[in-house]
Parts: sequence; structure tokens; C-alpha cells
Amino acid sequence: MRNQKKLLLEQLDRKLKPFQEIKNIQLPQRGWIHMIRTTLNMTLQQLGQKLHITKQGMKDIEERESSGSVTIKSLKEVGNALDMQFVYGFVPNQNSIEKLVELKARELAKKIVLRTNHTMRLENQGNSEENINQAIDELASEIKREMRRSLWD
Repeated sequence: MRNQKKLLLEQLDRKLKPFQEIKNIQLPQRGWIHMIRTTLNMTLQQLGQKLHITKQGMKDIEERESSGSVTIKSLKEVGNALDMQFVYGFVPNQNSIEKLVELKARELAKKIVLRTNHTMRLENQGNSEENINQAIDELASEIKREMRRSLWD
């Protein structure tokens, strides 16, 4: 079962990897639809006709894209009308899902170990820095292997 979780993480990382290359692309100020439409010398009315909506309806879609409130459905429809494919995805800030899980597991392990160590210190049974770090490493590895739900609390 544990190997299955690791395999799933690796598969997800492979699926998201192509998005790494595009994560630093700057979005056009007025949105992709406006940029593509104007670069193609296409009017709002022409693109609206392809979507069976008015010029104003097309302008509304462009404004919603620019403000970040456009729907994925609308973006797919515009993509089809422009004879393009709309794609979207997520890019982990740590460059991989596995690294994200490692980071979260380490944070959780540190929190647990330091809380336990604090209690032990109050009872005059504190651990050395080396023992604490080793305990964090071991617990983080266990948390990652088990993929505990508490990672996301």
C-alpha cells in the first residue's frame, strides 16, 4: 500500500512536469483572449459571432478573463472558436508534488517533536539538538510514507 502512494505521487509529478516550463510566462495585462484576438486583427463582433454571442457579450468575457473571474467553460469555448485548445494545470511551488509532501511532512514532524520535547524539558528530560533533529527526520519520513491526512491541517 505504501508503495502505491509513492507511485501515485511519482505519476502525478510526471503529469505536472510539463507545466513547470510555462509557470513563469507573464499573462498579458488585458488577458490572452484580447491579445490573441487583436493580434489576429479580429474584432469583438467577429469572435462573438463564432461563439453566437453579441459584441458586448464578447467584451464581457474579455473583461472577466482580465479580472480573473472568467469560467473555464468560457475559456474552452473561446479556444474552440479561435481554433485553439485551452489547457490549464497546477504547478507546485516546490517544483514537484513529492517535494511538497516532504516539506509538509517535515513541518508536521518538527511541530510534533518540538511540542513533545518542550513537555519533556518541563519535566527535566529534554533531548539534545542532535536527537531532536534525528527524531524530526525519522518522523517526517514516516509521515511521508503513510501520507497522513494531518499533513494538510
